[in-house]
Amino acid sequence: MKIGDPVHPDLPWVRQIHDLDEARAHRSAGRRLDAVRRAGERLGDDLREGPKVVAVRTLDVTDLVYPTKYAFQTACPLPFPYVTLRHRCLLVQVEAEGRLRNILFNPTDRETSRNTPFFAHLLERFGWAEDLIGRSFGTVEDGLRELGVAPEDIDVIAFDHFHTQDLRPSLGTVKGDGLRGPMQARFPNAKLLAPRAEWEDWDRLHPMQRAWFIADGKRDVPLDRVVLTDGDLSLGDGCLLLRTPGHTSGNQTLFAHADGGVFGCSENGTSADNWSPYESRIPGLQGFARTYDVEVVLNANTPEEGAEQYISMVLERSVVDRMPGAPAFVQMFPSSEVTPSAVAPGLFPSIVFSERTSGTLRSKASAPAIAAE
Repeated sequence: MKIGDPVHPDLPWVRQIHDLDEARAHRSAGRRLDAVRRAGERLGDDLREGPKVVAVRTLDVTDLVYPTKYAFQTACPLPFPYVTLRHRCLLVQVEAEGRLRNILFNPTDRETSRNTPFFAHLLERFGWAEDLIGRSFGTVEDGLRELGVAPEDIDVIAFDHFHTQDLRPSLGTVKGDGLRGPMQARFPNAKLLAPRAEWEDWDRLHPMQRAWFIADGKRDVPLDRVVLTDGDLSLGDGCLLLRTPGHTSGNQTLFAHADGGVFGCSENGTSADNWSPYESRIPGLQGFARTYDVEVVLNANTPEEGAEQYISMVLERSVVDRMPGAPAFVQMFPSSEVTPSAVAPGLFPSIVFSERTSGTLRSKASAPAIAAE
């Protein structure tokens, strides 16, 4: 693995990697696709030949309804206008420079995410079915405490992208709102890894982006808590954060070498079927893939950079391992996964991951380890 410099002086253990730089430099999208595929395979081999992460745990955040036409790029002909997604956060523990580090990927604040314009409009129309539209599984902080990890012990937070995110609860604010003082941070000691391109997009949203971003979602956050990034990163032993642009300009995917092999987590797809449509049992996906000669089906609520998203999904397929017992499918864990529900009673993903569990959690305070059940 081509390890580079630390991404920030305060995070010497988070380092740039350059294995994909040459492949990404191709101007032709077709040549870039081929080069990224090959480089991703080599990078995946390097990852699985190295050490594993210490532990991984899944924290359910919320259920939400989502248009079927976006979840499967209009490929699914079933009459159900919506599917149910279950949005999840991952806690990943790694060894880095001889110390235990805690990484939170997608610690979404469920309450403020409801202010996303798309979902706010949905709640206006279907508020009577709010439990169906937005079932809560409690806060990420409460889930961490149940695992024996204090919110204060989180070193780094990152999101696969900033759709639906309000960063103010996570990072706190430096100003009050006139009625109260500055907001206290949910994770007071954590740095945010924020892709520079998407961070800057957020300052002046394009009309095609506005439905999915909370316009004030980063207003007054303390900038000394934010580390702007421009490339691919190593997050300690067995963990990578790779740029996967397309769904948004700064989209990124977390990869971990865990007990079940190398897996990835992003919202480029909404089910295992999106990355393996030729083997899908969801109506329409096989036919769509054969008709258009494509190997992935996008989560397509943001069509402006579809070609880049396609390349990013092929990169994800190339890095991760195959599913044990179902080798036609790859271990790409959707951060918001289509889950069978009454909203779409005839739609069943071929595989529902539900969780990622690996290793034995360790405490920074030398508390007893918490093993996987």
